Amino acid sequence: MKDLSEIRQEIDRVDRELIDLFRRRMDCAKAVGLYKKENGLPVLNPAREEEILDRVEQEGGEYGLYARLMFQNIMELSRALQHNIIGTGEALREKIANASHDLAQEGVTVAYQGIRGANSHEAALQLFPEARLRHYKSFADVFAAVDSGEVRYGVLPVENSTAGSVSAVYDLILKHRFYIVGALDLSIDHCLAALRQSELEDIEIVRSHPQALSQCASYIEKRGWESVSSANTAVAARDVAREKRLNVAAICSKKAADEYGLKLLDSHLQDSDCNTTRFIVISKTLCMTGNANKISLCFSLPHVEGALYSLLCRFCSLGLNLTKIESRPIADRDFEYLFYLDFAGSLHSASVVDLLCQLSEELPEFSFLGNYFE
Repeated sequence: MKDLSEIRQEIDRVDRELIDLFRRRMDCAKAVGLYKKENGLPVLNPAREEEILDRVEQEGGEYGLYARLMFQNIMELSRALQHNIIGTGEALREKIANASHDLAQEGVTVAYQGIRGANSHEAALQLFPEARLRHYKSFADVFAAVDSGEVRYGVLPVENSTAGSVSAVYDLILKHRFYIVGALDLSIDHCLAALRQSELEDIEIVRSHPQALSQCASYIEKRGWESVSSANTAVAARDVAREKRLNVAAICSKKAADEYGLKLLDSHLQDSDCNTTRFIVISKTLCMTGNANKISLCFSLPHVEGALYSLLCRFCSLGLNLTKIESRPIADRDFEYLFYLDFAGSLHSASVVDLLCQLSEELPEFSFLGNYFE
């Protein structure tokens, strides 16, 4: 039996041969790209790729599945090269080139869900300190206001570090395909607020938004209180003030308690000390500030084996870090999904622009949702 050093020497020899063969294969892919450009042919040929992968798996013997995986990656890289030769994605390149680079502040109207004192209200104040703020009852109403031009921007929560994604907002993002032009991570500190005559031992029922109730689940369960859902935390505070019941309290912010004349019975209720909610800014107009560092996309995937893996291969080849991937069911279709994806990157990088243009040509229902600072 060979010792380890001899085996490694053999691996190094084989690797050198593989590198040479890989370069020759990519030269062939380049020649194919030039031919397709000259003759107006599409880059993607699924039937041809599947035929090659089936043959490779069969010829690979005991390593057939590994060989198939390796060739899937090679094909992804070959297609990326051909897309760059052809210059695909002209519409997306033009959209990026024409994007504005400054987020308007003065004289604009900004929508948020809820009422004064809500966390969405606080996020909107921090993001747009000079704007006119307008509140709406539901997340859908915020999207509708942006769609109609009634407001310039909308501020919405998308996920919490404890309770996870706000699914209703992701569904609306995928429905409307508006641009995301900004983001904010807001630290959330939940308080227990009740009528000024109430004491902690009086409380039997707590009101709040479902996300807030989830973030304080251990605190509530320990005391055996009944939980009642509200539209948001500030609405819960307002309703407690209006109901005037000594045994009912709201889980809300200190600002909401002050806004509606409630007394604080307790604070720091959240189960996690690092309780943070991420908010985004939506707009019908693309804006990419100079410090933009996150990109969002949505798309569906073709119904072929390894489609998601192949997509992730493209990001890995450029060293791009995916920070979120979320799937949502497509209405009126059986078990078909839209994907929402965030990754760290900037469209000031030509290679990132090339990647998005490639994906815009290959992925069903692809939309570029924005490049913004977080």
